[in-house]
Amino acid sequence: MTPNRTESFDSTRTTLKILFIFLLIAAGFWTIRPFLTPLIWAVIIAVATWPAMLKVQVFLRGKRWAAVTVMSLGLLLLLVVPLMLAVTTFIDKSDEIMEWIRSLSSQTIAVPPPWLENIPGVGPWLADKWQHAGSVSSQEISARLVPYSKKVVAWFISQAGNVGVMILHFLITVIIAAVLYANGETASRGAVLLARKLADDNGEQTLVLAAKAIRGVALGVVLTALIQTTIAGAGLAIAGVPAYQLLIAIIFLFCIAQIGPVLILVPAVIWMYWSGQTLWGTVLLAFSLVACTIDNFVRPFLIRKGVELPLLLIFAGVIGGLVAFGIIGLFIGPVVLAVIYTLLQAWVAEGSAPAEESSSHTPD
Repeated sequence: MTPNRTESFDSTRTTLKILFIFLLIAAGFWTIRPFLTPLIWAVIIAVATWPAMLKVQVFLRGKRWAAVTVMSLGLLLLLVVPLMLAVTTFIDKSDEIMEWIRSLSSQTIAVPPPWLENIPGVGPWLADKWQHAGSVSSQEISARLVPYSKKVVAWFISQAGNVGVMILHFLITVIIAAVLYANGETASRGAVLLARKLADDNGEQTLVLAAKAIRGVALGVVLTALIQTTIAGAGLAIAGVPAYQLLIAIIFLFCIAQIGPVLILVPAVIWMYWSGQTLWGTVLLAFSLVACTIDNFVRPFLIRKGVELPLLLIFAGVIGGLVAFGIIGLFIGPVVLAVIYTLLQAWVAEGSAPAEESSSHTPD
């Protein structure tokens, strides 16, 4: 039996429709691809800080434009200004950094400090290595150290262009976030309607849980970064480390990026001991140990306060998202697992409800 021409035409038309829709989606994605990362960040920031924006609006007597302005300026101060200050200061001080490295290379300390040998287990080995390093002449140290320092400084300066692109992305993120602040209710209604279209009431429930997950992770990441930066900054200021204000700004950026303060604090502690300030080096070491480890306890606790999910699920979402998607995965990972967890719960409850009803009607 030969197929009907109408059926053949309909199947061809359906195929062409699907292909055309696919091409439209691909073309739209390709068009917004340069803005995709700032768009995702802007949505995350707007969702996470929406309650704060409403409080600012109430404080400003209900003026939305004023609240949007205040929030946008706050984002600029939080994201763009510290990064610009850190980069420009590093570039301006590159010559001084080279001179400082040369001055370190000219210092030879053949006798290790007494406290080094008293370290349990590795003290004698470290003292032996110290003596061996101290016996090397300053010219040999300079010949080995300075070329590497030149390469490091040159690499950082060459990355200024990439930092400029990052600053541009931050500015785009702030602009998109300001638009979302100004039209948050409209965007929220559209998202709810889309979620209901996809999964009825479960879609709306999943959307609410995703928003709570974003706020919980943002609360955990930002507050943890502030706590770590405060502890590390206090240690740097008390120990009298030079240019500690700049180091605090860099530490805050590293903590937001989930790198942590270790890259700044470890060299600072080494420098304190190297310069003979053993007491203040020990004080800074104590602050550094607390600042570098406190995030393992504070972040999961704060995230758990923002969203009611199993702690293991939150931890897996944060770590897995960071490994899979980079920094932005800190927010994407928990949201994805929260959506899956909610859908699975609804599906299991939906399947078990008829069974419970039938068992309740079973005669004894």
